[in-house]
Parts: sequence; C-alpha cells; structure tokens
Amino acid sequence: MKIAILIAASLAATCLTTPAWSQTGPTRPELGEPRPFELPETRTVVLENGLEMTFIRFGLAPMVNIQVRVEAGNIDDGAQTWLADLTGAMMEEGAGGRASDEIARTAAAMGGGLNVGVGIHDTTFGLNVLAENGPEAVALLADVIRHPDFPEDQLDRVRQNLIRNVTDARSRPQPIANEAYAQLLYGTDHPYGHPLPTTEELNSYGIADVRGFHADNFGAARTRIYVAGRFDEAAMENAIRNAFADWQEGTERSARPIPPRGGPVVRMIDRDGAVQSTVRVGFPAVGPDHADAIPLAVMNAILGGSFTSRLTQNLRERNGWTYSPGSGVTQRPGSGYWTFNADIRTPDTAPALSETFGEINRMQIDLVPEAEATGMQTWLSGLFILQNASTGGLINQIAFRDSYGLPDDYLETYVPRILAVTRDDIARVANTYLDTDQLVLVIVGDEDAIRDEVQALPALEGADFIED
Repeated sequence: MKIAILIAASLAATCLTTPAWSQTGPTRPELGEPRPFELPETRTVVLENGLEMTFIRFGLAPMVNIQVRVEAGNIDDGAQTWLADLTGAMMEEGAGGRASDEIARTAAAMGGGLNVGVGIHDTTFGLNVLAENGPEAVALLADVIRHPDFPEDQLDRVRQNLIRNVTDARSRPQPIANEAYAQLLYGTDHPYGHPLPTTEELNSYGIADVRGFHADNFGAARTRIYVAGRFDEAAMENAIRNAFADWQEGTERSARPIPPRGGPVVRMIDRDGAVQSTVRVGFPAVGPDHADAIPLAVMNAILGGSFTSRLTQNLRERNGWTYSPGSGVTQRPGSGYWTFNADIRTPDTAPALSETFGEINRMQIDLVPEAEATGMQTWLSGLFILQNASTGGLINQIAFRDSYGLPDDYLETYVPRILAVTRDDIARVANTYLDTDQLVLVIVGDEDAIRDEVQALPALEGADFIED
C-alpha cells in the first residue's frame, strides 16, 4: 500500500543507480551519444460511453499486456482514508460469480496473473498473457472491474490485512515522517494530507461503504484501457467493445487536486534513543505540464536524484553519515514538490542538514560544470529509453502523458528537451524552487539529542518549529 505514498513514485523514477566511480578506480568510459526515442505505432479509439482504448504495437514475443486504468484512487477517499484500497482489495475477492481462487486459476491458465494497484489518482488492473488469450483476458478484467461480488464474508480478513500494513507503517520512522510531511504540505482537510488511516477508521468501513465507493467512482468515462505487445488488434478491439461498450459513463470525479504549501516550517517528532534521524526536506514545485519541469528534472538528478549526485557523494561517500540518500520530484496535476530524504546517524543530523543546504546553495550560485551537466543529461536520456523498453514501461509512460493531459508528442520530444537544458536553466530552477523561505522539513529522531544543533542552523532562521 501507500506506506511511502509521497515519495515512492518519484524516487522509483529518479533514484535508479548509476555506476559509482572512485577517485582511484578505473577510468570512466566515454559517454555515448544519447539515443532518440521513437514511440511505437499506436492507435486510440474512444467509445460512445467515453471509454478510451489505446493499442501499442511493440516487441517480438507473442504476449499482450492489458492495463485498465480507472480514475478512482485515494484522492476520492474523502474523509475515509484508504477506502479506495479496501475497495480494490475486495474486487480481487470475487467477480461475476467467480471466487478469488477461480479468478487466479483462470488468469494463470492464460499465462499471467491479475494485478490490482490502488494509487493516489487511479486504480490499475493488469494482465500480461499469451497473445492468443488476449480477448479472454479482457473479459476477465471486465468482470473484476464491472461486476465485483464484494463477498461480505471476506471483508474482515481483507480489512485485517490492511490494518496490519498500517500498524507496521506506524511502527517505523519512514512512514511516520511521510505522514507528517504530507500534513505540512497539504494540511488535514484534503486526502493528499492523509496517507495513512487509523485502525479505528479501517474498522468502521462496512461493505456498504465499499459498494458505494465503487458505484460512485467506477464508470466508462473515467476508464482508459491500454493494450501493448504483439496481438490481433481487431480481435482485441472487438473484445473490449463486447466487454465494455454497454457500461454506463458513471459520475464525473468531484475530488480536485490542490497545490502544496510551503514554509518555512520544521516539524520534529521524537523517537527517544533513536540511532538515526529520518529526514524529509521539501519545497513546492511544478507539475509535468510546466515549462520548468524538464530543467527541474535535470537539476534534481545532479543534486540528489542519482547515485553519483552531489548530495550522495557528500553525505554518503565523503562523510559516511547516511547510507541511501536521494531526492525526487513528485508530480501532481498542476503542481508538484521536490523532496530530499535520508536516514542520518543521530550525532550527524545537524551537520548533514547543513551540508544539504550548502549543496542547494552551491547549485544556486555556481553554474554546474559543463561535463557534469552533460553527463547527467545523457544518463537521464538513457534512463528514459530503458524505461520504455518493455510493454509495461511503455504503457506507464503513455498513461502518464494521457492522465496529465500532456501534448501528443511529449514522449518523442522528451530526450531533446532534456538535452536542451542549459546550465543557466539549472541554476534558475534551483533558485526558483529551492527557496529556504518555502522550506518544509520533517525530522523523526531523538529530539533531545538533535534539537539544539538543528534549531541553530542558519538556513532555519525564522522557521516555525513544531515539536511533538
């Protein structure tokens, strides 16, 4: 579930490792020329009920990857945090009169397994099967999505699984920091600010709540189907029409995204005797539709979003204060935020934060050396190509473009736009978005051991300190 709801997606994209080259190690090989990305042949069809289906011809293996994305996620929870998760989990328990084990056996016989994932904005249903079984897989997905049985006798078991996840999360500093960070960014009146429910909340949800969430949020007009691989396109389109064309449009989404708010604000959460401080350093930023999104991605990769980044080299390699620091840009419709996260040895918390602010300041004042900028742009370009090297990766990228309403050529122009970022652009976005007057900082650790040194940091002068 969304134990690391605020940073997991961005860090998965930005903190993939690049080779670490020591000062005394082998000579770094010459960087090759970045390769352009060419989107495979695609075709999109919109049914009369508003459902969209996109076909992507890709690969050589006789497999078809089918993903159905419904605009129903945690943003639609309202005051019932994780009701979307409970609904998604219950949809796997039976559909169209078939129990969960029968659904699993049916999917396995096609060469795949059903995957259901609930996110902040969407619920995704996926099957990757032998191409000849594609139409049958569509029918199975339609049953799960349109005709869930919601067996009441399974509700308590499913709910207890979620409660165990929440209990585990609340015992660890990282989810605790994520929750506090979300609350500072978004307040407590919006689902963005509620990444974790309480046990009492989950126990209060009944089967009527689950059925109500499904009825209110699932419909054809909020659904996109992506089909990628080697398949009979006419047969797949016919299967989708047979399974979904008579589905009602459903209700329009009423939940709306909100932008994050800045600081300067610091929240310290005490864990008496903790040997590490779990840190979240953040600033409001922009969404993927903004002109600064691409320069921000390059700046982030240089500063903290790769294994060879400045913050990693400083805090981990030179000083040994933390094992796996990283940064990323989390994107939301119309907005976003930049986050640096690390687990730092308690005695080194203040020095590490001082160095973090120092690296940010250096990025703002001094132009990045040309070789450093070019190397990171080449890496980002190559990473983008790798992310599109599978049917699942292609679907994710195209779905990202579609869900954020980005231009049709967004994917094809991504690499040229990365390569066009200048050193002046990097300094400009660092100055614009990493402004300490907008700083949001969360520290979970031994408060008595770190408080005085942290409060004395010059970058935090004038910040509002909140102590638990």
